[in-house]
Parts: sequence; C-alpha cells; structure tokens
Amino acid sequence: MDVNYKLDRGTLTIFLSGDIDEYSSSLIRKKVDRIIDESAQAERAVFNLSEINFMDSTGIGFLIGRYKKLRRYGISMSIEEPNFNADKILSMSGVYSLIQKI
Repeated sequence: MDVNYKLDRGTLTIFLSGDIDEYSSSLIRKKVDRIIDESAQAERAVFNLSEINFMDSTGIGFLIGRYKKLRRYGISMSIEEPNFNADKILSMSGVYSLIQKI
C-alpha cells in the first residue's frame, strides 16, 4: 500500500494505491491521519482511489474513520476515480450517501 498527497489551493488530495485490507489499513491509517493533521488548513480533502487493487469492509471503515476525523477539522471529504472494484464495494455499502463521489 502506498500513500501520496498534495495540498493545492485549499484542496488536500490523498492518492492511495494497492490493497486496503485488515493488514494495510492500520499502516495507512497512521500515515493518512498524520497528513490530515499537518494539513488542517485545507478546505476539502479528496481521496483518489484509481490505483486501489482490492478493498474489503476494512477499507470502508478506514474511509469512514477519515471522514469523521476530517469533519472534526471542518474539512469536507470526497472520493474520486474509484476503480471498478472499489466503486462496487462503496456503492453497495452506501458510503456514497455519506461521502460524495466526484
């Protein structure tokens, strides 16, 4: 699992690649939480999921946890470019009723 990010004009974009499963979620949670804490001045956060190979329910929990963390900072969250598999899981779980897909 790889995590990259950029902060540009108030938008924090977090690029995730690889698998989001029980093993990787605890590792990326720490990295992403640190990025969020260091970018608290952002107005919005976008999670780019175009390079996600696999996501299970742990990935859903990871995203909802980051949504809650961002809300505490007053930062909105959206998901962009989920690949077919991630999009299917997120649609079936109802995550898009909470987190906007752009």
